[in-house]
Amino acid sequence: MDAYKVIAIDDSTWAIDEGMVRCYLLAGTERAVLLDSGNGAGDLQKLVKSLTDKPVMLINTHADPDHTGCNDQFDTPYLHPAEFAYYEEKNPWKPHLAIPDNARLYLGDRWLEILLIPGHTCGSLAILDEERRMIFTGDMVSESPIFMFGPQRSMTAYYASMERLSRQAEYFDKIYPAHGPMPLQPEVIGRLMECCEATMAGRIQPQDPPFDIPARLYSQDGVGFLLQ
Repeated sequence: MDAYKVIAIDDSTWAIDEGMVRCYLLAGTERAVLLDSGNGAGDLQKLVKSLTDKPVMLINTHADPDHTGCNDQFDTPYLHPAEFAYYEEKNPWKPHLAIPDNARLYLGDRWLEILLIPGHTCGSLAILDEERRMIFTGDMVSESPIFMFGPQRSMTAYYASMERLSRQAEYFDKIYPAHGPMPLQPEVIGRLMECCEATMAGRIQPQDPPFDIPARLYSQDGVGFLLQ
């Protein structure tokens, strides 16, 4: 468990930080939801069991390998059907189950709502906890550069998804991303939309990326995208 750092958000919500990526555990009185399973650095199941004794449902916000690394330690994961082909490409023959857009999950004293927000991948999901006024956004919202190169990525879909999140912003005060600083304020959505629009319009001069990858960085106002 030394591979992980646990950050208590409240008495039944935890960020589980693996260094470069984090997953989240959301517990209710009857069951719990684990959002993603990280890079596979350690015994995540043991850590989760130390935090809650409730049955755990694993939901992958998307199928990038740094979000599915410990899937084998849990029961069959749930993904949006638009993510199935990508998941099967990365995880051939592994079972998975469907969770639809707008699904509502009851954990016992706690409701979660599933929101489809494609762009980073075709089936990327956000999970809204309206009562606690928090939303968990996987890789779609971040102050770290967002990977938008390679298969599955679409800047036009990304912008449309940010429009959807902006319409939902009255229901949350804090955003919990998988990468970079957390929590974020809802205003970051507007900055991401402006940066996305400026990038697509060719108004941002690309820069070298902060690490060795085959992409260029397009950034403004504290947010950015990595594109080829």
